[in-house]
Formats: sequence, C-alpha cells, structure tokens
Amino acid sequence: MRPPPVNDASSAWAQGGPERLYVITGGRSASGRRADLDLVTLVVTRAMARPEMQPEHAAILRMCDYPLSMAEITAYLRLPFSVVAVLVSDLLRDSFVEVRAAVRAGGTSDPELLKAVMYGLQRL
Repeated sequence: MRPPPVNDASSAWAQGGPERLYVITGGRSASGRRADLDLVTLVVTRAMARPEMQPEHAAILRMCDYPLSMAEITAYLRLPFSVVAVLVSDLLRDSFVEVRAAVRAGGTSDPELLKAVMYGLQRL
C-alpha cells in the first residue's frame, strides 16, 4: 500500500491550506474594525456560543472566558493572524466579544527612579 502524496488535497485542507482559510473567512481578507486589532489586543467573551455558529467562532468564544491576546488565540486555533482578525471582527460586530487594548507603559519614565531601582537591586 502506497502512502498518500504530499500534495494531496485532503492533507492541504487539514493543514490549513488556502481553500480552508477562504472558507473560514467567507473569502474576506479584512473587516471594518480589523485595524484596531493587533497581536497584543485582548479579547474577552460577552456572550455564549450558539449552536448555529461556525466552529471557529464558537471556539474563540469558549476560550476567551478570561482575556486572551490575539496572539494566544492565533496559536490555540493554529490559524494565521489575518484569519483570526476577521473572525474576531465578526464577533465584535455582533457584540459577542469585547476587545481591549493592552496596557502600554507610559512614556513618563523617571530616570532617577530607574537608577534608584537599579541600585536597590544591585544591593540585594
């Protein structure tokens, strides 16, 4: 018995080939709020998954009971960021999720405070 060829269509589908990604996103490559999403954007569920939902949408809702970054969702689903951004944008549009910008460090770093912390750590 011969093993299936490497370029077999079914193995491409299972590995996330372009056809599968096209079906998941409905052929869309961008969404209205996608510009607001980056790898560190936090996503949290606001509603429960419904039986008629696409499996990927439902998976995002189930995994985001507590805030997860877009990077984590992308890794867990094993999908490209662009696909996850479209899916999260769909959920955001329908008010199933809430997105939050990650807390960024302010630009008001006091050099004297940083020196004091550094010297304090050196004395430990």
